[in-house]
Amino acid sequence: MSEAPAQAGGGWSAARSAAGGGNPWIIASIVSISTFMEVLDTSIANVALRHIAGGLSASYDEATWVLTSYLIANAITVPISSWLSGVIGRKRYYMICVAGFGIASALCGMAPSLTLLVLARVVQGLAGGGLQPTTQAILVDTFPPQKRGLALALFGLTVILAPTIGPTLGGVITDDLTWRWIFLINLPVAALSLFLVGTILVEPKALEKERKARIARGLRLDVIGFAFIALGLGALEYTMDRGQRLDWFSDATICVTAALALVGIAAFIIRELTTDEPLLNLRLFKSRNYAIANLMIMAVGMILFGTTQFLPQLLQEVLGYTATNTGYAMTAGGAVTLLVMPLTGVLTNKVPARWLLALGMGMETYAMWRLTHINGDISFGYAAMMRVWIAAGIPFLFVPLSNAAYVGLPPDQSSQASAMLSIFRNLGGTLGISTVQTFLAQREQFHQSRLVEHLQPLNPNFQALSAQVGQTLKGLGVAPAQVDGVRMGQLYQQVTKQAQLLSYMDVFWVLTIFVGCVTPLVFFLRTAAPSEGKST
Repeated sequence: MSEAPAQAGGGWSAARSAAGGGNPWIIASIVSISTFMEVLDTSIANVALRHIAGGLSASYDEATWVLTSYLIANAITVPISSWLSGVIGRKRYYMICVAGFGIASALCGMAPSLTLLVLARVVQGLAGGGLQPTTQAILVDTFPPQKRGLALALFGLTVILAPTIGPTLGGVITDDLTWRWIFLINLPVAALSLFLVGTILVEPKALEKERKARIARGLRLDVIGFAFIALGLGALEYTMDRGQRLDWFSDATICVTAALALVGIAAFIIRELTTDEPLLNLRLFKSRNYAIANLMIMAVGMILFGTTQFLPQLLQEVLGYTATNTGYAMTAGGAVTLLVMPLTGVLTNKVPARWLLALGMGMETYAMWRLTHINGDISFGYAAMMRVWIAAGIPFLFVPLSNAAYVGLPPDQSSQASAMLSIFRNLGGTLGISTVQTFLAQREQFHQSRLVEHLQPLNPNFQALSAQVGQTLKGLGVAPAQVDGVRMGQLYQQVTKQAQLLSYMDVFWVLTIFVGCVTPLVFFLRTAAPSEGKST
């Protein structure tokens, strides 16, 4: 494929490095600590909702606001993170985010009521929203293109591992201690991160010069653009997170928030393309690489967060796994990620990104296809391997995409680029979870209605199974007057279980087709092997 030349790494400059002449790997390790903490917090609270509801005398549906409020606040912060880091200073802004996250975590852990807990989660989301894009921008500016792949692999470990181990860790903490500790454990992590960032991380002279120049020109924030994107993303997060619970567009609130999301995002795009000083530089999407990388990172988010959410659901609700065994099965994938991610970082500097991406998409397609063949009698080993195949392919997508996105971009746009990558990745996760759960519920209703049609006396298979169950119940000492009622209850339970299993198989078929359709995009990427300095 003939391609225009690209500047590898987007013109990296040592003057923008946060290492200050020191070891950049120390910087990478330090900034990854708080990012891991923030991403972990998006998933660790999922398993504790019932405990939170019980402890604060609230219903389960009310307790889900603990998740919704965090996601909305997080989505609102990401778009403005680039502007804030440019005005405050990247290091100062990063430390403010870490400190705010830690203080909000303490407030969450001590909250005496659900209302105060939700308010604390809003603060936590506002502070946490700036951590991911700022961390990625620091890594891109600190590492030269030849080493950027490994640095982004370390960043990928935090983004991918955290949601994988979050439910397991949350379950252990909730069962052995109390739900309050899923928030309080952030305090020592935040304190350590603050100390290390404050003493080791350096504010690059180039960024400080840009900050002073910006202040000298006058602080110009695109307030209208921020209002539009905050409204659009906030409404979209609400719609996606609560749509399934409220039966989507049959609920008036969902109709309103969906309309607000559409209007807000459309107005934001128009505003940013017509104003002289946009909040986010949407013209970066003129770069073919950057546009494709954002679309694919959104697809990766859908796969990663979608499967992380509903694989444990499959194991527990359909296959009868305990929370502990489910955690062990999911952890197997995390272990594989730990091994594969560094390898991908090394290969990113040696192999054209499109081939690594093609390999990753192929592995994900195969993994999803394998999952279309599940049944109710699969072993623990098979369940663990389901997660292993998915986890093994993700690093071959995340690292090359994160690296290729910056090819040809000017270095002073790294914060803007990182913010939009974070937005698309988070949107992918939200869309993935929401779409999967909605399709799952609809297909379960479909299969259940079809299977129930066969539960009638003229069906010889039903007659045989009904008689078998009746004999078993009599053998267990069930009173003859109760046999018919108990028998129909057990038969209906089997129908429900089979309908659930079939619906999961349908979801995996859809994901298989989706991944297969997205795969050709990788061959349109213009990538450059940094060691070669030319496009491939």
